[in-house]
Amino acid sequence: MGVSNIFNPASLCLLKSNVRQTQRPIRSFEGNQKGLIMATFSSSPSTVSVEHVNQKLSGDSFIRPHLRKLSPYQPILPFEVLSAKLGRKPEDIIKLDANENPYGPPPEVLEALGSLKFPYIYPDPESRQLRAALAEDSGIESDYILVGCGCDELIDLIMRCVLDPGDKIVDCPPTFTMYEFDAGVNGAQVIKVPRKPDFSLNIEAIAEAVEHEKPKCIFLTSPNNPDGSIISDEVLLKILDMPILVVLDEAYIEFSGNESRMQWVKKHDNLIVLRTFSKRAGLAGLRVGYGSFPLSIIEYLWRAKQPYNVSVAAEVAACAALQNPNW
Repeated sequence: MGVSNIFNPASLCLLKSNVRQTQRPIRSFEGNQKGLIMATFSSSPSTVSVEHVNQKLSGDSFIRPHLRKLSPYQPILPFEVLSAKLGRKPEDIIKLDANENPYGPPPEVLEALGSLKFPYIYPDPESRQLRAALAEDSGIESDYILVGCGCDELIDLIMRCVLDPGDKIVDCPPTFTMYEFDAGVNGAQVIKVPRKPDFSLNIEAIAEAVEHEKPKCIFLTSPNNPDGSIISDEVLLKILDMPILVVLDEAYIEFSGNESRMQWVKKHDNLIVLRTFSKRAGLAGLRVGYGSFPLSIIEYLWRAKQPYNVSVAAEVAACAALQNPNW
């Protein structure tokens, strides 16, 4: 990838004319790199006649080919739509299809949002206050922590930084379908290794897929969505021994009674651990996800992420939620 610098575009003519033309190269210098741009100059611009090419372009001709075949993600309907469809008030509807926390956020969150300051100022691009609070909450230094607009953003960011078009990921259904969807968006192939009848991982099949298909990463959820199965330390260590990046989604870890593996990233350069405020703190509507990453990986995610991805309200709400972690 590079940047082309076109000087004085009004003087460039790439179309045929009926006047004398001269070919003259333009050199563009960026650092030590020399670029060459060939252009055609006309001595009488006012007498140029242009050949029109009757070629109609449709809008989708500009879209990347693999996206034209992509099926859209099927999101969960919000209260407003359900209310209109069912003829019931939103407060009379109990939604069970999105694993949203029906109790809402702790009172500290509502209080903090009620006294929100500076909503007219762009948020901290590094989410420093929230990352410091998460470091205290998780026991891992803030240098290892990255915050996103929900874990969905982080999943996509990981894929954009890791996968080239045509690369492969391993998915273990039934599980969270966002992994497969984001892989499709990024032009990757999905190698599916179904879980066993008891919803445990098929380690032998995963090892075989890694050996023969050479995927770059595997996405795992513990507790798994939708069955709640837990990945043991023994099983996780076996997968970490494979030549593959392991992305462990711990969206529901607070409900399992198990400890998070966020600190494992300090010992395993091929492990990423993701978590969210959507479940633990009832902040699904504000979109706050976070994760711990090896320092050798997080550097590149910082380069590629959107600068203002976590809103002022989201950061304030998440920090307030951490004041009442047992809500």
